[in-house]
Amino acid sequence: MSSAPAKNLSPSRIPSLQEAASWFRALGDETRLKIVECVMVSEQCVCDLTDLLSTKQSLLSFHLKTLKDAGILNDRRDGRWVYYSLNPDALAFLEQFLGTLKERSRKPYGVRKCCD
Repeated sequence: MSSAPAKNLSPSRIPSLQEAASWFRALGDETRLKIVECVMVSEQCVCDLTDLLSTKQSLLSFHLKTLKDAGILNDRRDGRWVYYSLNPDALAFLEQFLGTLKERSRKPYGVRKCCD
């Protein structure tokens, strides 16, 4: 059971620039990238992540919240433990956003005259 409602990430919806900026901010930290790397293999409990990353639980909680608020991680409570996993829908949207950037960068574009 997740502690917060999931973001609306239906496949037909195009991610906004604001959402993309939120994802890049969340992923723009080495510790958060390490967390993502840890949960790529399987869902991880906070206590396991604390050990894997050799960090304090309070600092880890801050990073987990940042990733969760951006929609990159899902959480699941099982008794007193919270388990985190990647949100495949958010990753699909990030992939779609980057794919659109890649596609547009390959298209020839007109040169606009400036300052005439």
